[in-house]
Amino acid sequence: MSPITTHILDTTSGTPASGVMVTLSRRAVDGTWVRIAEGMTNEDGRVPGLLPDGTILENGTYQLNFATGEYFARNMTDHFYPFVEVVFTVKDQRHHHVPLLLNPFGYSTYRGS
Repeated sequence: MSPITTHILDTTSGTPASGVMVTLSRRAVDGTWVRIAEGMTNEDGRVPGLLPDGTILENGTYQLNFATGEYFARNMTDHFYPFVEVVFTVKDQRHHHVPLLLNPFGYSTYRGS
């Protein structure tokens, strides 16, 4: 399993958000973001294999970018956020699950399991 996983639930419809591009980046020492992986959410709202199994994460700051505007536009839904960026810290080699609960005018996230 990828050491970083995510899924998106569209809380307006109560269904997984499929077809959302997700980009994973790591913050470099100079403060820039380095893209390390990307993938598209499947029918279950998940990005399978975002990172290869057995990937060892360096401690540091990571960012998941969700292309939410494209998702809402494709579904002809008026929306406020063209994308959502979730920044989090990796301090150990545990699995990191970062879900996104999404609606056209708000979102929330949490450290999942």
